[in-house]
Amino acid sequence: MIEIVTDPFPGDEALRRLWRVAWNDAGPESFQPLLKRSLAHVGAYDGAVLIGFVNVAWDGGIHAFILDTCVDPLFRRQGIASRLVGRAAEVARARGAQWLHVDFEPHLDGFYRQCGFGPTSAGLMRLV
Repeated sequence: MIEIVTDPFPGDEALRRLWRVAWNDAGPESFQPLLKRSLAHVGAYDGAVLIGFVNVAWDGGIHAFILDTCVDPLFRRQGIASRLVGRAAEVARARGAQWLHVDFEPHLDGFYRQCGFGPTSAGLMRLV
């Protein structure tokens, strides 16, 4: 059973492992400064292993931004990314954001539309 966790603050080793398999990249030297500045972040866990992640950055006001949505390739096509984005939207709304933005590559258009983002070139979701 995959567990979705709000603000799990995963360690750099766990995030680096996920980044390598999801993005074919090691990511930043340390993820901790990013996590501390975020409005929220959401992790998907298979037991103790981080297998999915999304970061919610913000402007300190009413705008939040989905960043770094990723799922381990071994766990894709199971709805995990949709669950991550859905939880991120819930948490952003609860923490005062009124708009949720996302930028994405064209091949992800259908995914983000399914998640509730409107048909703007920037990907914008009204939260209130």
